[in-house]
Amino acid sequence: MHACVYDWEYVFRKLIGARYFNKAYASGGGIINSSTSSARDYEGHGSHTLSTAGGNFVPGANIFGVFNGTAKGGSPKARVATYKVCWPPVSGSGECYDGDILKAYEAAIYDGVDVLSVSLGGQPSDYSEDTTSIGAFHAVMKGVVVVCSAGNDGPKEGTVTNVAPWIITVGASTLDRQIDNYVELHNGMRFQGTSITKPLAGSNFYPLISAAQAKAANASAADAILCKGGTLDPKKVKGKILACLRGENARVDKGMQAALAGAVGMILCNDKLSGNEIIADPHVLPASHINYTAGLAVFQYINSTK
Repeated sequence: MHACVYDWEYVFRKLIGARYFNKAYASGGGIINSSTSSARDYEGHGSHTLSTAGGNFVPGANIFGVFNGTAKGGSPKARVATYKVCWPPVSGSGECYDGDILKAYEAAIYDGVDVLSVSLGGQPSDYSEDTTSIGAFHAVMKGVVVVCSAGNDGPKEGTVTNVAPWIITVGASTLDRQIDNYVELHNGMRFQGTSITKPLAGSNFYPLISAAQAKAANASAADAILCKGGTLDPKKVKGKILACLRGENARVDKGMQAALAGAVGMILCNDKLSGNEIIADPHVLPASHINYTAGLAVFQYINSTK
């Protein structure tokens, strides 16, 4: 048996309501059990988005000991309530059902919320057929401001979602800092990257290897270059910096797999689709995420020094 101790007086001054909606999910074949009959966040997305919208001031926040400062949400003094509508997929799809989403909108309007922050959406569609747009319209007609995410797709045309004119659609984040680090090769080439990790200690050069060169005997080079789980040979990786290609599996998972295989660091190289988009992730080992052009240069250098 496990127990947690909370300052419930503080919790209930911030989180003042929590509801869940699962009837449409159940009618679509969703399995109803203790975790799908609860407003508790078992996956983390709801806690993340709710704290982004209304998280209080947290002094001394840092990630792995770096970038110390005060963290806060968009409206840190607001009281918040959560309305849970998304659940484990049914047959590989179907997580957030229309009926549950509309029921949550209805409940939030009835509860008297001032602002609805909605972090879900699908492919752009006609307003009259889009559940988020329909629910948001009814909320706005009752004086509730509705703020939605623009989605995670792109960068290409027609990938922004939640674009109904009565919705405030947020598609960008703002930072007061740029988190830079650098990859330096033995031939003097230097590339700017980003990551939320401490750099390798000192100014020593370490052996550099492509993840494809470090593939396990039972793995394909195509899977190994992506640093997927179980594809790397620790004997080939140990003590080296590993160059992984972005795509398919999570960026942070690539670093985890590199660390598990014994790498001292990782260079995460963008694929062509990702282009110049680099992201400061909290990797578990010293790492740098570089753009597509820089990644090509790194792989070319590795191939020229075999």
